[in-house]
Amino acid sequence: MKYQSERRTAGFTLIEILVVVLIITILAGIVGVNILHKPGEARVSAARMQLQQLKTAVQLYRAEQGAVPTQEQGLEALVSKTTREPIPQNYPEGGYLDSRKVPLDPWSHDYIYLAPGRRNESFEILSYGSDGEPGGGGEAGDLTSSDLQ
Repeated sequence: MKYQSERRTAGFTLIEILVVVLIITILAGIVGVNILHKPGEARVSAARMQLQQLKTAVQLYRAEQGAVPTQEQGLEALVSKTTREPIPQNYPEGGYLDSRKVPLDPWSHDYIYLAPGRRNESFEILSYGSDGEPGGGGEAGDLTSSDLQ
């Protein structure tokens, strides 16, 4: 008898496991439905995260190279050593991004790199949103690294 009671408390029953799986499935469904109903907001959030990553990479480039990439070098300077002046002296083998190419924004447009930025910053990175054109509002609104902390 003692052996059976110890065995019974040592694990979960099939019913307990099925209840947990059911709860996880219900929660995943709720989250999935909410995301599917707001794809525009999800893309805007993704663009902000990418802008923050690109901004951080440019800041790291500046810390190691003494200056941000020039307008002509662009964001490509973050993924491969540029051949345009000024050529970085101690460029890291893997570049400054995790990928070997600059990502596109969530709407499959190139990010715009300005050096200097429009508000007298040393640089600015922009996404023109879903329409790919300056201006607009909502999902088509401009996103800029200047507005990020």
